Amino acid sequence: MPVNLPQSRIRRGIAALAALPLLTLAACGYGSDSDKSDTTKVAAGAKKIDGLDTVKIGYFGNLTHATALVGNQKGFFQKELGATQAKYAIFNAGPSEIEALNSGSIDIGWIGPSPAINGYTKSDGTDLKIIGGSASGGVKLVVDPKKIKSLADVKGKKIATPQLGNTQDVAFLNWIADQGWKVDAQSGKGDVTVVRTDNKITPDAFKAGSIDGAWVPEPTASKLVAEGGKVLLDESTLWPDKKFVITNIIVSQKFLKEHPKVVEAVLKGSVETNKWINANPDAAKASANKQLAIDSGKALPADVLDPAWSSIEFTDDPLASTLNTEAQHAVKAGLLTDPLLKNIYDLTILNKVLKADGQSPVDAAGLGSS
Repeated sequence: MPVNLPQSRIRRGIAALAALPLLTLAACGYGSDSDKSDTTKVAAGAKKIDGLDTVKIGYFGNLTHATALVGNQKGFFQKELGATQAKYAIFNAGPSEIEALNSGSIDIGWIGPSPAINGYTKSDGTDLKIIGGSASGGVKLVVDPKKIKSLADVKGKKIATPQLGNTQDVAFLNWIADQGWKVDAQSGKGDVTVVRTDNKITPDAFKAGSIDGAWVPEPTASKLVAEGGKVLLDESTLWPDKKFVITNIIVSQKFLKEHPKVVEAVLKGSVETNKWINANPDAAKASANKQLAIDSGKALPADVLDPAWSSIEFTDDPLASTLNTEAQHAVKAGLLTDPLLKNIYDLTILNKVLKADGQSPVDAAGLGSS
């Protein structure tokens, strides 16, 4: 059963996360444009949905965002959008994607749970909705086996997370607290030194010995293993049924209200993409890697791609109760104050799409419309 966060107290704000700096993106503006949009896949005679010329979709260049990678690369989104053109923007940081959503630079985005929670609560629940799930798992604690041989050995070591207050940072801080150790969430100093490091830099820092390990998503975790690291803990083992949300789909509330048919088309594309991924895992893995190469200029080698891919589950279910738990972890770490998440989800359109496809509906765990 989901555990609801306190709703009776007035939310006093989340200044800690609000003050987080944005990470530098790969290009100017909010996100780098993908070199390839799906214009070549618009069917002859296709019509625009609601007369809309384009829909702007954001995602990260991570395998945990493979629904977006594959949906883009294979044209699943464009197929459902008809002559409304899918445009893509690639991000490196959740706060930057939230800012882009709020400004209208993107309409729909794939994003981790912590930035979604942060964006929703900072706007008093007015800027975004979570409208679907995308992925579970794909997060690991990878360490230098010469320095750390057991979980107890993590104490006193330097462990990287991607960013203060991001999804993996919150999870690691919670795990540290569960060990009975003390760490100041803001500074990262304490019984463990938490080093906030961009995922692009983490493998080099690990190789240089400036960190002893990292709690990171894929493919960064497998990159560390390729550099001689060892998986000490898979985060999925800490969750019931080994499932927890790592990627959600969000939409601007303004866009959802004005263009629900376009949102439905994107969700149809997402459901079809996940169905194809799960039915064709090897082809889907190759497709995701191909899009990563287009977006970043470099594909992943097999020794990174294969183990990373096998640790991620692709699902339309947003796993709402686990988002609620992750929010509680942020509260416990002192990074959130009583977030009111009651209406963060609107799964109405997703469940319409799932029903039409003969699938079972998914649940908002008491946190929205379903």
